[in-house]
Amino acid sequence: MENNHLHILAFGAHADDVEIGMAGTIAKLSSEGKKIGICDLTDAELSSNGNVKLRKEEAALASDILGVHCRTSLSLPDRGLFLEEAYIKKIADVIRALKPRVIFAPYFEDRHPDHGNCAKLVEEAAFSAGIKKFQTDDFNEPHKVERLYFYMINGFHTPDFTVDVSLFMDKKLEALRAYKSQFVQTNESFETPLVNGYIETVEARERMFGKLVGVNYAEGFKTKVPILLRQDLIGETK
Repeated sequence: MENNHLHILAFGAHADDVEIGMAGTIAKLSSEGKKIGICDLTDAELSSNGNVKLRKEEAALASDILGVHCRTSLSLPDRGLFLEEAYIKKIADVIRALKPRVIFAPYFEDRHPDHGNCAKLVEEAAFSAGIKKFQTDDFNEPHKVERLYFYMINGFHTPDFTVDVSLFMDKKLEALRAYKSQFVQTNESFETPLVNGYIETVEARERMFGKLVGVNYAEGFKTKVPILLRQDLIGETK
């Protein structure tokens, strides 16, 4: 892998989406020396609590906690993530510029429409980024990602695979708590699903996924492509 290439690029509709779904996996892989980037599609300018400046500060703090190599925002319109060619091109440009091996996006089924629309946009862009004749504004060279996986935000879907994050659950919780404007109830807070025990709900989900696979905590992921095991069926490396 060249120095300017990423191992993983995780997309979210808003800052904190990626942390909710896969902060433990990011912390784990970062500790192993993997280069990980995050791209927030919007600045979450329509969030009921906080503001754009504060959200960016919180996102930077969360990234530092997790050991993220780089983070950017495309500043697409919050609640306006529709399947438009201009948006697909911007996302494809990021993929071509950072050249990740693996991409993550929110799972399609989610109560927030922006999360599902983010998944559709990233899937389209990941495919288009590998097409030589697909023209983008920055004219970066085509790049074909190896895998596209989906993490869960507001969901308890049966995962296709899990990652053991038992040793990194504290990092995940610390990263989530960096978003005080979203998850901490104050006198000024507008009542949303996030300020009333949401972090505890996420922790309970990862504990449940962990119990399913025999570890303390695990994060669950979905995939459209079958996973190839690098070990035999009793766990011995071939």
